[in-house]
Amino acid sequence: MSLYSEKVMDHFRNPRNVGVIEDANGIGEVGNAKCGDIMKMYRKIEDDIIQDVKFETFGCGSAIASSSMATELIKGKPVAEAKELTNRAVAEALDGLPDYKMHCSVLAEEAIQAALKDYQDRTGKTV
Repeated sequence: MSLYSEKVMDHFRNPRNVGVIEDANGIGEVGNAKCGDIMKMYRKIEDDIIQDVKFETFGCGSAIASSSMATELIKGKPVAEAKELTNRAVAEALDGLPDYKMHCSVLAEEAIQAALKDYQDRTGKTV
């Protein structure tokens, strides 16, 4: 029995939305000092819709898979919907993570929130 679901393995081996958005209007960077994972998410928001989202993650397979899935879950969605995304929803979309790797989905949620705060700070728009 594998520790990781097929979805986790797929998002680790074939991550979606990797990269940088040069003209991003929302950037969030978070890290976990205990495990060393670092996540950076870039957003391009127009008319309160996340038009594009990309990430750079330095970390384990679960961190990469969580970043990838989180971007898939918010891309094309209203900002209000992205704001409500939880780490549990990311983990569930990946068909689960081992308990000791749940902090990776927490990082994904925190990166989303940090990028939304950055967007709010840059634009003055309440999210």
